[in-house]
Amino acid sequence: MTTNKTDKNWREKLSAEEYRVCREKGTERAFTGKYYDCKDEGIYHCTCCGASLFNSDTKYDSGSGWPSFWEPMPDAVTTESDNSLGMRRTEVLCQQCDAHLGHVFEDGPQPTGLRYCINSVSLKLNKK
Repeated sequence: MTTNKTDKNWREKLSAEEYRVCREKGTERAFTGKYYDCKDEGIYHCTCCGASLFNSDTKYDSGSGWPSFWEPMPDAVTTESDNSLGMRRTEVLCQQCDAHLGHVFEDGPQPTGLRYCINSVSLKLNKK
């Protein structure tokens, strides 16, 4: 499900960096985001629409420089193939507003074996 916001609405709502990452499928530099080493407990929400995306209980230190999770919340994200930059990856999107969140890789810990590598700028932590 996509929100009815126009490009102009998104530009008014988001900072330049939030817009670049979330709406233009950008990537923040590794080890620069505010959540890559955050240990606070809570729920991570979509910067764009506020949807609940990840529980801090599934966050782990992947060493990648981005917040990493082994599982999203139920029905929170969708994925699609991303063949940009000469690589084959799987893009992670917010199910509610189609915001670009990051990518998912098959090198994560159990129980899923997945690493949801997410841009900090696409997240807002609601602490417990």
